[in-house]
Amino acid sequence: MAQEKSAPEFTRFIDLAAERFGGKVLWCTDDFFAEKENLIKPSKPIFIADKYTDRGKWMDGWESRRKRTEGHDVAIIQLGAAGTIKGFDVDTAHFLGNQPQACSIEACFAPNGLPNENGDGAPWFEVLPRTTLNPGSQHFVEAKPALPLATHIRLHIYPDGGVARLRVYGEVQRDWSSVKPDEIVDLVAAQNGALAVQCNDMFFSHMNNLIMPGRGVNMGDGWETKRNRTPNNRDWVIVRLAHKGIIKKALIDTCHFKGNYPDTFMLEGTNSATDDLSNAKWSTIIERTKLQSDHEHHYEQRGIVQGSRDACTFEHLPRRRREPHAPVGHDRMNLPAESQKKGNGGRGGGGCWGWAGQTCVLWPW
Repeated sequence: MAQEKSAPEFTRFIDLAAERFGGKVLWCTDDFFAEKENLIKPSKPIFIADKYTDRGKWMDGWESRRKRTEGHDVAIIQLGAAGTIKGFDVDTAHFLGNQPQACSIEACFAPNGLPNENGDGAPWFEVLPRTTLNPGSQHFVEAKPALPLATHIRLHIYPDGGVARLRVYGEVQRDWSSVKPDEIVDLVAAQNGALAVQCNDMFFSHMNNLIMPGRGVNMGDGWETKRNRTPNNRDWVIVRLAHKGIIKKALIDTCHFKGNYPDTFMLEGTNSATDDLSNAKWSTIIERTKLQSDHEHHYEQRGIVQGSRDACTFEHLPRRRREPHAPVGHDRMNLPAESQKKGNGGRGGGGCWGWAGQTCVLWPW
């Protein structure tokens, strides 16, 4: 069993290497016992005592054979989006006696791809120095601030052995200079730089699931709160939008949630230069609205409250809040919008907030 550890602050960011986020394991020196692709699987690693393959014990991770020569093993991962790496979780769960002695990690920025399969010739920078690995343990380690932007990482294990999972936590940095001012962009998409920053509860599943690409594969791949018996309870989640924008559409998806979907929801937004929202003034984007089970709910501009043009126009909302009204589960949220780039280089100006695709506050009832 992997040792349970309290997660550090950097784990609030997106796992840039995750398979469901678009990460890919491109190459490794050897995966004789267990496939390199297991490193970025979304599930927690498992152990099946009596499961074997024709090569030996089945393991849920990446495992190389014992080295009979000099050197060590390496794996290269392409991140799902370019970003600034904050930290790592190197997990050796269930590798007890066959884990590597140590690991190190390099990163590079190669938006047009690596020059060859093993990455030789690419501008690699060390982001994690050689670190001792314990058996059956999660190793949460901060990244060195050696590279402002990365697209690939290279994991070195010394000299060989097995690693169950590798999580690469970081902040997506999209190049907004190539986006046209009137281009429709999903402002709550994690791959564009959105991030779920607060919620009142995520007992069953993480709030960042709301903003992952694609539809959820099952009920565990959304945001679900525990059942709350408090009268008039409302669950809520806040998403920082990838960029300030003018919201044109919204999508609320209750895919897979059939007996535990919210009865109603409301979508709100605010402008804020920071994540401190204690004094934020929220404006309604979508009024309290009924939801259906296992269904995509699309809202066009007619259903989106634009607000008065002489105040802090509701069209320009750097933050969004969503509240489900009742203990609930949601699969995805999307907020297609025009990015508002005037006087706003990159994600500045407070950005936008949304639910599953844009940035907003969602209140499910």
